[in-house]
Amino acid sequence: MVLVMERDPDYTIDDKHFRVVIFGSARIKKGDPNYNLVYTLAKMISGAGMDIVTGGGPGLMNAASEGHHAGRKDSEIHSIGLKINLPKEDKEASHLDIKKEYNRFSNRLDNFMKLSNAVVIAPGGVGTLLELFYTWQLMQVEHICNIPIILLGDMWLELVQWVKKYPLNNRLLNIEDVELLFLAKNCEEAFMIIKQAYEGYKISDSNFCLNYKKYKI
Repeated sequence: MVLVMERDPDYTIDDKHFRVVIFGSARIKKGDPNYNLVYTLAKMISGAGMDIVTGGGPGLMNAASEGHHAGRKDSEIHSIGLKINLPKEDKEASHLDIKKEYNRFSNRLDNFMKLSNAVVIAPGGVGTLLELFYTWQLMQVEHICNIPIILLGDMWLELVQWVKKYPLNNRLLNIEDVELLFLAKNCEEAFMIIKQAYEGYKISDSNFCLNYKKYKI
């Protein structure tokens, strides 16, 4: 079975690829420590033979696609960009092998979920928060399988503390819900979590965490 994307109607990619979705701000530019953080992590991901999926735009999305391209040892892996049609965001990430554009955030988010085997949440604003909470809720209600949600960088620590202090302490969610989130201070910690998921993927059967089989859109 193959998955068809809309760069070219005849272009297909192997749906057995392990894919890491990287969410993050479009506003962060080259030279920022967070840009370098995402670039380095994406380079490690491609060096290990995994695909990445991003929003296909500027900022940290571009850092991810650039890093993925720089770290490649395998010509069969892909950088996939799921773009959103916005009047103020016309820049496209470099080094996208496959791209598709959406007019609605909801359709785009569903396709991120369809493709993901691991999710990295890099620093970002409202859009990134939407992507985090959408992923988290779908996993909580088991609409997608149990994949790591990795919160990359320092900005997420206080959010997790707030979740524990208020929603958790007031029994608005369960400790098992909080345990779906993984804090990673740096690339090495994030990649260790991704690699553990990848190792499980490789030794399991073909149905392991292929969300498009479970998450219908």
